[in-house]
Amino acid sequence: MTISRVVTADDVRRIANSLPRTDEVLVRDRVKFRIGRIVYASLSVDETVMGFAFPKEERAGLVAAEPDKFLMPVRSDERYNWVRVRLAAIDEAELAELVIDAWQMCVPKRIAAAYLDATS
Repeated sequence: MTISRVVTADDVRRIANSLPRTDEVLVRDRVKFRIGRIVYASLSVDETVMGFAFPKEERAGLVAAEPDKFLMPVRSDERYNWVRVRLAAIDEAELAELVIDAWQMCVPKRIAAAYLDATS
């Protein structure tokens, strides 16, 4: 797959901030996107890697399938439903899919259903 344009932190912000109930916060120099107190996406300090909510039981398979793209969470985040992706390795469509899927894991199901109905 050829990436036509490297996605940036601005792309992550645009997508995440368009999702209902999302708050963007800065915690220890890291941009995080959350619903209430639950973080569903965050950017590394250098904004080259995005962590995002992802089922724990599926992440090893995801990372093994595409190790140049996906990374296991840092040790302190291993207990969470979390995985990381290199932004330079994905395009905007894949970024949107990852962010929206992560958001859906954290937002109430009725809010997600209403959003998906309105956007489809």
